[in-house]
Amino acid sequence: MKRHATAVWNGSGKEGNGTVTTQSGTLSNTQYSYKSRFEEGTGTNPEELIAAAHAGCFTMKLSFVLGEAGFTPESLETTSNINFENGVLTESHLVVKGKVPGISKEKFDECVKNAEENCPISKALNMKISSEATLEG
Repeated sequence: MKRHATAVWNGSGKEGNGTVTTQSGTLSNTQYSYKSRFEEGTGTNPEELIAAAHAGCFTMKLSFVLGEAGFTPESLETTSNINFENGVLTESHLVVKGKVPGISKEKFDECVKNAEENCPISKALNMKISSEATLEG
């Protein structure tokens, strides 16, 4: 299976602008620029897209890990906080909240760690990856 996305950039790094389009069409000529990346401008940025990819991949992997352990999650919600410092991605910190009937906090934490270490996006990222988990009643 192969996936793709296309970026188009026009102009200089600081004054120019670009668009990102994904194979699925979810992003279609979605704007990005210096301001959306390094300030608070309108549009997306590569770091935000990496955070979305990591949160989505990790959450799906966690669902599979829980299933293998005999648990079906009612809901899982993950936020990936990406640190971008001095032009380098340094960390992705995953914050997950889960409703998983019948699971202990210890078992949930074990499954979270497994997903953190083994989701494909975690394996692809060359940065510190950490997580914290809350099990909701």
